[in-house]
Amino acid sequence: MARIGVNNLTFYYEGSFDNIFEEVSFSIDTDWKLGFVGRNGKGKTTFLNLLLGKYEYTGSISTNAAFDYFPYPLREEDMERPAAELAEGWKAGAEQWRVFCELNKLGLDGEVLYRPFATLSFGERAKVMLAVLFSGENDFLLIDEPTNHLDRESREAVKEYLAGKKGFILVSHDRDFLDACIDHVLVLNRRSIEVQAGNFSSWWENKSRKDTFARMENEKHRKEISKLKAAAERSRQWAEKNEGTKIGYDPMDDHANRAYIGEKTRKMQSRATQTEKRMEREIQEKEDLLVDIENPVDLKMKPLEHFKKKLLSADKYSLQYAGSAKLLFEGLSFEVCQGERVFLNGANGCGKSSLIQAVLRRVKGEESGVGMAESGSLRTASGLKISYINQDTSFLRGSIQDFCRKRDLDESLFCAILRQLDMERVQFLKNMEDYSEGQKKKVLIAASLLTPAHLYVWDEPLNYIDVFSRMQIEKLLMEYKPTMLVVEHDVRFREQVATKTVELGIGDCQAGRNSGIMTGR
Repeated sequence: MARIGVNNLTFYYEGSFDNIFEEVSFSIDTDWKLGFVGRNGKGKTTFLNLLLGKYEYTGSISTNAAFDYFPYPLREEDMERPAAELAEGWKAGAEQWRVFCELNKLGLDGEVLYRPFATLSFGERAKVMLAVLFSGENDFLLIDEPTNHLDRESREAVKEYLAGKKGFILVSHDRDFLDACIDHVLVLNRRSIEVQAGNFSSWWENKSRKDTFARMENEKHRKEISKLKAAAERSRQWAEKNEGTKIGYDPMDDHANRAYIGEKTRKMQSRATQTEKRMEREIQEKEDLLVDIENPVDLKMKPLEHFKKKLLSADKYSLQYAGSAKLLFEGLSFEVCQGERVFLNGANGCGKSSLIQAVLRRVKGEESGVGMAESGSLRTASGLKISYINQDTSFLRGSIQDFCRKRDLDESLFCAILRQLDMERVQFLKNMEDYSEGQKKKVLIAASLLTPAHLYVWDEPLNYIDVFSRMQIEKLLMEYKPTMLVVEHDVRFREQVATKTVELGIGDCQAGRNSGIMTGR
């Protein structure tokens, strides 16, 4: 077991207004299963890159551990090559028999190594990279958000796999995933960094208790400050009143009384000044206790009420690629009524996003999409207004001002929502292509919340979104109860928000699954 010691680490990006890390110190063991938690843009991926030696910094990071990083980089030309060839470049000295053993633990056949990488599903790609990552010995592994775009089945397989490993840092915003995989937590708080034994839930419970205690102490402190202010004000008023009594006295006749009043006034003024200094010290001490409290601002949205109760319905609806014998799904029947939050669930490639695109086309009055064939019926209510979040963020370019202008959004309100989602004001000066993936997702979420709609259609909205913002969004949806059609693989989020779940199956699966299973609460 080795240790990684971080001492007085300071780092900032060239041209940045603020330090990402400032005189940070902590230590971790390379034997731990360490979960790395923090708000978007706080420096999680940056810290992993510092461990890899990619950036210069001040302070020190001392360790004799060797590091390897997930996900491995991919070039466009790599997508046509088999994973067996790519693995040699990803991890020097990776032995194929070890990769086969790790793939077996992940529930994959070794033949995936010999298929072009582009033909693998998101889940298969992640599993292949993880198998290569863990095929070495004695490396301390840096695993950056392995569950993005993974379906439930793949997440469960990766979760079970990592639960049996150790010696890694795992960056993830999925609470269920973190709880299953880690035994220590490294948390980037608002003003500090802490390391604690346990999983995310145990850390959150401890933090909630500490925050509650700090708030109670702060409330008591405010009452004390109020009393001190009143005492200081009384002392100052008495001093001014006594000072006024000296006016009109003849010093030759009443010198002793004048001197007495002057001394009494001086003491009162001094007492008032000392009380004010004491208040300032106490305020500073209490503020230091409150800097790391998470006080997420309550978000707002503007759902519209439609004149019809049923907004969307599918009856024995089937979808497939034109010219292909393989169905994405068949015989799907479900409906979305006002106030329902319907989640589409199923494996990658089962047609969730294709179904969403079909719904969007129906709302626009368009027929089947190019290259798609459908049967059965899919109906939407007339005059339906949709607010849509695309899972793809690559189209986000240019300034916030241009984005708001194109979508006819109030820029000040839009930026206010981004601030409530904990984006720093300095980010508003950048072009959106320079944002992190989490920040890009927040742009799409803010735009959707600001768009009045009868139906909110969200396709994997929480990829890369930090856990604190997820909790904010959960609270918002439970308060406003908008009508929604959602694809999201975060188990905790779905359990909190969904009123109904529609299960989709792959076209070549058994007919019982293809028919679509609808559950609700």
